[in-house]
Amino acid sequence: MGGGQLVLLAALWAAVGLGPLGWLAGLVFAAVTWALLNLALRRSWARALGPANRVTLARAALVGGVTALVANAMGRRPPVGVLVVVASIALILDAVDGQVARRTGSSSSVGARFDMEVDAFLILVLSVHVALSLGAWVLTIGAMRYAFVAAARVLPWLRAPLPPSFARKVVAAVQGVVLVVAAAGILPRAETTVLVGLALAALLWSFGRDVGRLRRAGARPG
Repeated sequence: MGGGQLVLLAALWAAVGLGPLGWLAGLVFAAVTWALLNLALRRSWARALGPANRVTLARAALVGGVTALVANAMGRRPPVGVLVVVASIALILDAVDGQVARRTGSSSSVGARFDMEVDAFLILVLSVHVALSLGAWVLTIGAMRYAFVAAARVLPWLRAPLPPSFARKVVAAVQGVVLVVAAAGILPRAETTVLVGLALAALLWSFGRDVGRLRRAGARPG
């Protein structure tokens, strides 16, 4: 990932003049991602990345590029076109790695977790960017996943597995699309605010439903 991340950051530097803060954010993201992924692979006794994980790794490099652009733009307007393009490609690839995993029979718990965390961080970074123009309330979208993980550390019943849910997948996908649309600035502010608000409402409903299911399951006698 390191080489790919460096190439992407260099391309962004040439295209938009990526500054020190952008470089730092992108490199730190790449280093932390690679370290955590290697740790997960060692714990699972996996010797190498499968084809689906390689797609997710490429998507992670794009998320690192988005992170660099958002960090680079703190206090000023970012190059929106480049940001939207890089984020959109990352979102599109989200549908690719799952298909690759199924077709190659390379699905794994590590791959699924890696995919989820890359998604969550992209949503977090995009929500930070959109919050700069719409308000801090947008950060709730990006923080929701991390708040759930933190709560699970003190509430063991939140750690139970959830059954697959098509609605959950749709709501999660909508967050990225809506935030990219908001970042692009193609709609008036009022319409953008309503759109992002609806996305947040859907996310609150999805998390609320899952927490309710886990709570009821945890309350049942063993």
